[in-house]
Amino acid sequence: MDLTEFEDIAPFNDEETDAALSRLANHPNTPWISRLVFPDKPASFLSEVLRNIHTVEDFQHVVMSKAIEWIISTTMTDFSFEGLDNIIDQKGKYLAMSNHRDIILDPAIVQVVLMKNNLPTTEICVGDNLLKQKSVELLIRSNRMIKVIRGISARELYLSSQRLSKYIRESITSGRSSVWIAQRQGRTKDGTDITEQGLLKMVDMSGTKDFVENFLEVNILPLSISYEYEPCDIMKARELLISRTQKYVKREMEDLESIILGIKQPKGHVHLHIDAPITREEIEEAAQYDKNERYAKMRFAVDRRVIQGYKLWKTNYMAYDWVNDTTMYADHYDAADMEAFREYIAGQLKLVETTLDQKELLDILLHIYSNPVLNKQKFI
Repeated sequence: MDLTEFEDIAPFNDEETDAALSRLANHPNTPWISRLVFPDKPASFLSEVLRNIHTVEDFQHVVMSKAIEWIISTTMTDFSFEGLDNIIDQKGKYLAMSNHRDIILDPAIVQVVLMKNNLPTTEICVGDNLLKQKSVELLIRSNRMIKVIRGISARELYLSSQRLSKYIRESITSGRSSVWIAQRQGRTKDGTDITEQGLLKMVDMSGTKDFVENFLEVNILPLSISYEYEPCDIMKARELLISRTQKYVKREMEDLESIILGIKQPKGHVHLHIDAPITREEIEEAAQYDKNERYAKMRFAVDRRVIQGYKLWKTNYMAYDWVNDTTMYADHYDAADMEAFREYIAGQLKLVETTLDQKELLDILLHIYSNPVLNKQKFI
């Protein structure tokens, strides 16, 4: 596969990774990152490791997998997954379409599961808003990440989407690599996992066959990741509250701050569900409709799989009963659980400015946790 056409968005090859990691080894921020990710090692540890890595595969196995395993062991009560056979059973490559709750951890956890089970990792679609710092871009594109260009004009966006769609399709159909992509641009803020219709249009636009064959070609595999404690929950609630009255404008380093908070924040129990691919029958059902409606039906098919695969935790049931003033799910928790959850929520509210409406903020925060229960109810 000739990647010349995609060289500015494609992940780095081994030669480019070797050069990128050499630069990162000498970056002044590398000791700080090393202390964060490898706290039991000297600050110079990561720089020394990077100087001795020359391939993408080595970088993923020696650095990234160890970093994610450390995050799992230190910030999660436990981590579980199911449905691995749905990947093993694939004769070709696939497009893993996942819900999106944390900027970095969602795809990273998937890669660790694949590596631990001797399966090929995927390439990962990442918005270029996370690549504003050159050092971050060097790091991310050395980790098999595809750059998704955002914040451009409508015409530029159309052309960029065409190219991204072509890259994803050729990667999958050529057998070169599977691809991970979030079901929507940006993280789910309100606890409701909804696929962007435009994303499905983007996937389809590079197809040269009919609607059904175009989607069968990319082999969509829905994923659901479920956190007991939502990464950056109070920051998401804050953003939603401010957005009710004005356009929310991110601070210059806000995305990076969210990445770090998502990494460090205790997450409790975490579960990954890997579903079977979207079937021919589901695609054919959508194909019966015209234009945008067929993409809406495809979106519903992905949403249903993601929501059904989502694992509910005590925090979800407690938030639902709290916000709805009911005891419907009281058999899923006890009084001590609810007391601890109320203390947790109170502590989160104290992390943002007191000038914000505390009642509204509490309501938004509780809905982040309760909405997954409500969404599950729709598919029972």
